[in-house]
Amino acid sequence: MAVRVVLADDEALLRRGLKVLLEADGRVEVVGEAADGAELVDVVLAHLPDVVLVDVQMPGVDGLEAVRRLRTWATPPAIAVLTTFDLDDYVATALDLGAQGFLLKDAEPEALVRAVVDLAAGGAVLDPRITARLLPRLRGFRANRSLDSLSARERQVLELLAGGRSNHSIADELCLSEATVKSYVSTVLTKLGVENRVQAALVAHQVGVW
Repeated sequence: MAVRVVLADDEALLRRGLKVLLEADGRVEVVGEAADGAELVDVVLAHLPDVVLVDVQMPGVDGLEAVRRLRTWATPPAIAVLTTFDLDDYVATALDLGAQGFLLKDAEPEALVRAVVDLAAGGAVLDPRITARLLPRLRGFRANRSLDSLSARERQVLELLAGGRSNHSIADELCLSEATVKSYVSTVLTKLGVENRVQAALVAHQVGVW
């Protein structure tokens, strides 16, 4: 089945272009669109997509507020923020709110589709260009950046997680069950003192694991 996606951006032309790019190879279906954050929440509730792609700057209720509202749901969809190079502060805030993906609007179509598929599978997606700009600005990002407490297997899991791999993909790579990988991921997050996979991936990038 195709990954079901809702797009949120106040520029209709951009939404139309993204829809064409995402649906080109049949792996993704755009099931809804929104022009602001308030509309996005309603559209997501109506369609229950696998992934939401949301711009941060929209009139009325902006993307960050929409992310905050969606993340309060018991089972929220995977959320990726679409941004541009001059919006690093917004990305940092979205990270704190629990967004699982950070993508640039000028990403290559293949990379964008792959990111959406990975998000739907439970992965964390960071465009390398965003990562490079974001890390120096995360002064308030408090985490245990020492990996000394991680076992060899936990470091393997962290490295794969930092590459955006889902639990299923990590399990296949390491010949483990998904339940075992889920347990490893939980332990890695706890030992690093982070709240989610994206923050763990940032730690991995900071210390040079990935």
